[in-house]
Amino acid sequence: MKKEALLYEKLDDSKVHCFLCAHHCKIEDARYGFCGVRKNEGGSLYTYVYAETIAAHVDPIEKKPLYHFLPGSRAYSIATIGCNFRCGFCQNWQISQASKREGGTNSYELKPEEAIREAKKNGCQSISYTYTEPTVFFEYAYDTARLAKSQGLYNNFVTNGYMSKQALETIRPYLDAANVDLKSFRDDFYKRNCQARLQPVLDSIKRMKQMGIWVEITTLLIPGENDSEEELNKIAKFIADLDQDMPWHISRFHPDYKFTDYPPSPVERLKEAKDIGKKQGLRYVYLGNVAEDNGTYCYKCNALLVKRGYFAAEEAKIKDNKCPACRAEIAGLWR
Repeated sequence: MKKEALLYEKLDDSKVHCFLCAHHCKIEDARYGFCGVRKNEGGSLYTYVYAETIAAHVDPIEKKPLYHFLPGSRAYSIATIGCNFRCGFCQNWQISQASKREGGTNSYELKPEEAIREAKKNGCQSISYTYTEPTVFFEYAYDTARLAKSQGLYNNFVTNGYMSKQALETIRPYLDAANVDLKSFRDDFYKRNCQARLQPVLDSIKRMKQMGIWVEITTLLIPGENDSEEELNKIAKFIADLDQDMPWHISRFHPDYKFTDYPPSPVERLKEAKDIGKKQGLRYVYLGNVAEDNGTYCYKCNALLVKRGYFAAEEAKIKDNKCPACRAEIAGLWR
């Protein structure tokens, strides 16, 4: 569905400046932005994916992954096509790399009020904007999030973190949590593999923290690309310096899309990365895409607080954000 976009300004010669994300596209008339789903028509910018859902599923919140946000609950998860990154290792590339510029792919209309109705019907506690990049379907996410909040539901983004300050300020009253992909701590990695930059991602993580949005971080460990001890220490230190209670999810890579000649991440390397995170002071480090113990333990007395299986969790034993055994403060949003 076509709808006038938010967060842009009109320029001379029928050009527009989109400041939804850190690309800050200057778009000529009849052209699309980098994301391929926002188009300049006669000096006005339009989104072409409003309520055009390419995926809608009921997921455990742990699949996002969000471990300190309503564990054991369900999230109604929606996405449109499009992304503002070009990651060669994307695991949802069939829909994230589709664009309106190239004709798009099969989608169906799911209006915000219909998404809320489906979420409630399926016993979901939150709406998750995920699978592709929620920033590029911002207008749809924004309208849905506002309605969800008014209906007593929570909202979370699974994002690459490349949104602008203005976008975060706009969605802030309705966004409760986000899992941000911190893909590397090197700008050359972002430029080469994502056609993006590192600093805007770091800035978004800091802003979310300052705004009171619950943040968890995910790093997909790609052999030979972002798994050096030096880089893992830098990522862990950045997170710990910001908040030692911020969970870090270290996920196992498997060959996909343009990275089919890379081997899967060795499980031992993931465990080494976890140790690095702990040594840097992080209280909660989890491994993804592997069959490992991913329970949440009290950082102080080591009591098991949330028992997890693969993409599932028992209800947290935490009451009033405190460990029942030693009364240590456990950061997160608990049911």
